[in-house]
Amino acid sequence: MTTPDNRMAQEAREAPSAVARQQRALAEPLARLVARLRERPPQVAVTCARGSSAHAATFGKHLLERHLGLPVAAAAPSIASVYHRSLRLEGQLFLAISQSGGSNDLIELAASARRAGAVTACIVNETASALAAQCEFALPMEAGPELAVPATKTFISSLAALARLVALWSEDAALTAALPRLPERLAAAAELDWSALVGAFARAGSLVAIGRGPTLAIAREAALKLKETSNLHAEAFSSAEFLHGPVSLVSSLYPVLMLTPQDEAAPGMRALAADLRRKGAALLTTDDASEAATHLPTLASDHAELDAICLIQSFYGVVARLAAARGADVDRPRHLQKVTRTR
Repeated sequence: MTTPDNRMAQEAREAPSAVARQQRALAEPLARLVARLRERPPQVAVTCARGSSAHAATFGKHLLERHLGLPVAAAAPSIASVYHRSLRLEGQLFLAISQSGGSNDLIELAASARRAGAVTACIVNETASALAAQCEFALPMEAGPELAVPATKTFISSLAALARLVALWSEDAALTAALPRLPERLAAAAELDWSALVGAFARAGSLVAIGRGPTLAIAREAALKLKETSNLHAEAFSSAEFLHGPVSLVSSLYPVLMLTPQDEAAPGMRALAADLRRKGAALLTTDDASEAATHLPTLASDHAELDAICLIQSFYGVVARLAAARGADVDRPRHLQKVTRTR
């Protein structure tokens, strides 16, 4: 869509090659992990992540629950790092996700989970990190160096790694077949013109991003990126949760970004879109079947869960332009640093 002129945009465009690389890098550790999980199937999975990685964990929750029927809960790292309490996780799956693998609270919870007898795994870009050392299975993102403060290719690589894990574990033929097509589709998604988003959001004071199923994680990541890069307050909700109160915020001055999945959740999203139009919302949607005035272009559907990953690739392609329109610099976001270390 545009020629990258900043570090964030350049790195976002490296996502397709990173996803292509990781297939080989993940083959052996994924095979070992899945063999272990099949030997003694866990009854629950616990995720541990912060920031964009926490949104990746949301995507993993959808995949694991839908394809394997495995309940997934997000752990609070402070239980170990601040309150020094261990969790009863013997035989269960503990899955941490981190670009740097350097956040103390994630490291301490991973160590605690391993002592408790959990099957500990992490998806990391830095395989020599302290987090990787604390986990029995380290799954490399293979994103390569990411220097921009806002994560892009590491987020996409995390989603792809989660899809590979679930495809192998569940033996889902459709997901397995679609994964080799993902790098090419990501490259195509990067070229789609989402510039309508700039005009709609450039002067906004606040907005909402809505998803469901595989696109809830995408909505959360989009909202975070708007905060990080454009100093724009954005919240994310599932389409169902939005109706439980936040819908009261809707007006012509409150833009709504709807990231509609190409699966069984789509009809409900379309019904919500129609209701929001009647309420006078300033609505942007990725759904061609919607009657909203502003549609953001998408690729023809291939596999609903991998289609969702392509949506964030298209979003990354325009977010730097929006930041510039709002007078912000995506390569120097205020108050942020690349690696955040918390306890």
